[in-house]
Amino acid sequence: MIDSRRADSGGSVRRRRVCATCEARFTTYERVEAPLLVRKRDGDTEPFDVSKVARGVGAALADRPVPAGAVSALIAEIEEQARDHTGPVPAERIGHWVLEALRTLDEVAYLRFASVYKEFQGAADFEREMAALEASLED
Repeated sequence: MIDSRRADSGGSVRRRRVCATCEARFTTYERVEAPLLVRKRDGDTEPFDVSKVARGVGAALADRPVPAGAVSALIAEIEEQARDHTGPVPAERIGHWVLEALRTLDEVAYLRFASVYKEFQGAADFEREMAALEASLED
């Protein structure tokens, strides 16, 4: 290493280095990333885990004709929204984002996810949600 110093008003460390093999010089910037936290319904906080979002979305989309690229884009969008949020992200907010994304992607997956997220108790809950979905799609 040739040089190491603070950069970005102390927000990162700039390091000048030399490759041991080819002797080329390069610069790296090291930044600390604040952990993204989720506030669960019971008030506990835990680190954001994008694989949990992926599992929930995957379960809702099981056997549905949705391209893998669309699923990846949906999950990336949810993660980006969580990163843009200030402070711990309420788990309810993440569930709402997933519902909104699934509403336009696949109606069946939307209803599957809503049944778990909104804790449906019976057929009346499905009927009510289907009516709300149809009304929102007509607007």
